[in-house]
Amino acid sequence: MTVVLRFDDRRAPRSLRDLPLVDVAAPADLDPVISSASRVLVLGGDAELAMVLSRLLRQDLLDVEVAPAPNARLARRARDGESKRVPLIRDETGRALVGTAFWLPPDGSALIEGEAIVDDTVLFDGHARSVRVQATGQLPGLRAQVVSGRLGSPRWVTGRAAQLGTTGAIVVRDGKPVANPVKRSTFYRNTRGWLRVS
Repeated sequence: MTVVLRFDDRRAPRSLRDLPLVDVAAPADLDPVISSASRVLVLGGDAELAMVLSRLLRQDLLDVEVAPAPNARLARRARDGESKRVPLIRDETGRALVGTAFWLPPDGSALIEGEAIVDDTVLFDGHARSVRVQATGQLPGLRAQVVSGRLGSPRWVTGRAAQLGTTGAIVVRDGKPVANPVKRSTFYRNTRGWLRVS
């Protein structure tokens, strides 16, 4: 069964109006729906898509096809497109990353103090303004860079995992900040990918 998951009262595109529609206000709202669906179409952004993937991961339902449908233009493709298994990036808490995450200095600090690595490559050892981590949708799975604030493009390092050890940092995942500063944070490729419809 194909189901449309609507977040924040987004308007369902005309091409999806004949499909079952479920309004999602909290992660637990997803559980009864995803357990019986073969494909879910997500009317939302990266944070909402990540919420759906996190629930699928926790329930071991990564064979459910997931179709991002953030706008009317992509809705038809979401409904009729083919699915392909792509890397699923997650953190140590089991939450998926779909777009971009940041490691930022804690309140009152201008810099992060610590060390960040991608696989075996050191991103920084000492201090950094911030670090950007992105899910790439292809192997090896993610890329990361130190954001320096200087002109020019900082180098991207690709890999399977990005790790931070620090005296304190704020994690922002797909635009949503985590409530408390952390001393460790990891984003890594799950052993099994997700079925992305495109």
